[in-house]
Amino acid sequence: MSDGYEQILPIRTYDIDFAGIVSNIAFVRWLEDLRLGLMEGAYPLREALAEDVAPILLSTAIRYRRPVTIYDVLLGRMRVKALGRVRWRLAAEFSVAGAVHAEAEQEGLFMRLSTRRPIPIPERIRGRHGR
Repeated sequence: MSDGYEQILPIRTYDIDFAGIVSNIAFVRWLEDLRLGLMEGAYPLREALAEDVAPILLSTAIRYRRPVTIYDVLLGRMRVKALGRVRWRLAAEFSVAGAVHAEAEQEGLFMRLSTRRPIPIPERIRGRHGR
């Protein structure tokens, strides 16, 4: 199983709410950045789309533990938690100086764009992230 993907996530002024705390919606955007970064190592989105395949998100759950501010250096990490035949589950965490500030899980599948039907997880994904 791959160790996953991590990146420093930039906090912008538009990510801050009226109380000076990063808005919850910014975490959803960062999950997209992390998911695409994780996918890039095995099956880049541009290649998937060229092959008529797209990752489809079915659910997102986020647990906020501590607030994040514009002054924080935020590290995002994502890993594959489970791969079924068709569905996948990802786990993510957001940390500042080693302390976890939020955790998330996402579930999804891959779809053939021309038919709008789910397909088995592409072998390139399974080969890199499968068990």
